Amino acid sequence: MAKRLAIGDLARQTGTKVNTIRFYEEIGLLPEALRTASGRRSYEASDVRRLAFIRHGRQLGFSIPEIRSLLALSDQPDRDCAEAAAIAREHLLEIEVRIARLETLRSALTDVATSCEGGRAAECRVIEAIAETELAL
Repeated sequence: MAKRLAIGDLARQTGTKVNTIRFYEEIGLLPEALRTASGRRSYEASDVRRLAFIRHGRQLGFSIPEIRSLLALSDQPDRDCAEAAAIAREHLLEIEVRIARLETLRSALTDVATSCEGGRAAECRVIEAIAETELAL
């Protein structure tokens, strides 16, 4: 029988906080852990792989629903991979929109930050520019 892991060991192996592991179980991304006779959670290698997948997906900015969909595909290996590619393309589009917004924000903030010539706060161009700046974010 393969060695089982306590929740703290799973957390260390995957770089995930214990509370996050519990949360992922609660929302169904991770299966509910088996329990020892004393009631402690107990995990196996497949849980390590699944949690690593979730963690990497979150680092790439995938939402919980997107990860849930990708995991559902992973759990059914005979399904068409095109669904995973479609999820990735949609996520990429969202990132490109976010980057465009950040570039707009950077431009506006650069204008604001370079508009100060010193002087009294009551006449501060930075404060005035921030108050007037409206971005479509």
